[in-house]
Amino acid sequence: MTDRRTELAENLARVEERISRACAAAGRKREDVTLIVVTKTYPASDVRLLAELGVRHVAENRDQEAAPKAAECADLPLTWHFVGQLQTNKVRSVAGYAHAVHSVDRSRLVDALSAAAVRAGRELDCLIQVAFDAGSGERGARGGVAPDGVAALADALGAAEGLRPAGLMTVAPLTGPYAGRPRAAFERLMEISTGLRAAHPAANMVSAGMSADLDDAVAAGATHVRVGSAVLGVRPGLR
Repeated sequence: MTDRRTELAENLARVEERISRACAAAGRKREDVTLIVVTKTYPASDVRLLAELGVRHVAENRDQEAAPKAAECADLPLTWHFVGQLQTNKVRSVAGYAHAVHSVDRSRLVDALSAAAVRAGRELDCLIQVAFDAGSGERGARGGVAPDGVAALADALGAAEGLRPAGLMTVAPLTGPYAGRPRAAFERLMEISTGLRAAHPAANMVSAGMSADLDDAVAAGATHVRVGSAVLGVRPGLR
């Protein structure tokens, strides 16, 4: 366990240096960017070590893994983010532990999340996932709504009990006009965010960037970066 703690500490230090360097280059303050460590496929023991090392935001993308892990770590001062595609039959469980859901991409999901949040007596921050590989009215290959669908979803979130429209999320697309151009995709997300905040001023979160492209995300203005392998190592099954 001591070796694992050392490994995580060293990896965290490297990621912190990358974020700090990217912030400095962009003329931003380090505290303007929140690091979310994506702990999918890794055990609750790693989450505990990360908490000891000062991590306060963790993320999962599958409820069947996230729910027991969040329960096991309920004593820790953590904010849990759900970042994966979310099926409506998992909403009730996710609403029980998640503080923020980054993958809202359809009105049916808004309705389900609202009902679950009210039932749980909680308020959830909801980010709209924007898919730059989706045409108008379509969903992206990895979830997400086309850019022209953001405004309507934001209005639905704003009217939904138990939910708060908190901002936008994206994953750098593998196809379409922004494929291989993460910086351009993140800059476009920031433009959409500016328009969103005109109607929903509190929707100021911009969740973008992962291990490979967090530097581009920070340069573009992201407020939250979602980092997994750069902190925890190559995921089991991917070695």
